[in-house]
Amino acid sequence: MSNLRQDTADLYKARKGSVDFVDVPLLLYAVVRGEGDPNGPAFAEALQALFTISYAAHFRVKKESGAVTKMMPLEALWWFDDPAQGEPVEAVAAGFAGMSGGRESWRWQAMMVQPEPIDEALLERAVQDSRPKALPALDLLGFERWEEGRCAQTLHVGPYADEGPTIATLDAAITAAGLKVRGRHHEIYLGDPRRSAPEKLRTLIRHPVA
Repeated sequence: MSNLRQDTADLYKARKGSVDFVDVPLLLYAVVRGEGDPNGPAFAEALQALFTISYAAHFRVKKESGAVTKMMPLEALWWFDDPAQGEPVEAVAAGFAGMSGGRESWRWQAMMVQPEPIDEALLERAVQDSRPKALPALDLLGFERWEEGRCAQTLHVGPYADEGPTIATLDAAITAAGLKVRGRHHEIYLGDPRRSAPEKLRTLIRHPVA
């Protein structure tokens, strides 16, 4: 287990089999909330809107100031509205198996960090730039600043359905540190999950702790 990392760039670095404790500061996110099967059209439309707006915002920064900003990875929070369904992490670890009501019971928030100098005003202009593309989820997209705080995270390589052992390793490290999981199951997709083969998927799994 490594020491606490303070650099924001390091928040998106992890090694398979290694658990890191990090402090996630206040960051600006573009977000789309929805529900249902992550393989369904609503989630795909959310990703399309997020990537389009993010690219448009980065293009505006370069056009207006000449600065080149780094595109941040796609992230998502996952949860259930009904506590009787258990913890979302249990279903994720089981590859969505045995879920009461099926995948339509999932709730999710897809999101992408927007680095400085991008701000809400610039993102609003990026939205207007993207109107001609007729993105179905564009009107669902919002912007918010969120401080996740102390978290534990580790890297999973491979299909999402095989995350169980990785999550077990993460939660064992949290318990060994005298902490407990709080908040929602958080996944960060290193690379574009729309274009990666299942065996090559790299997912940073992050759990807020207290």
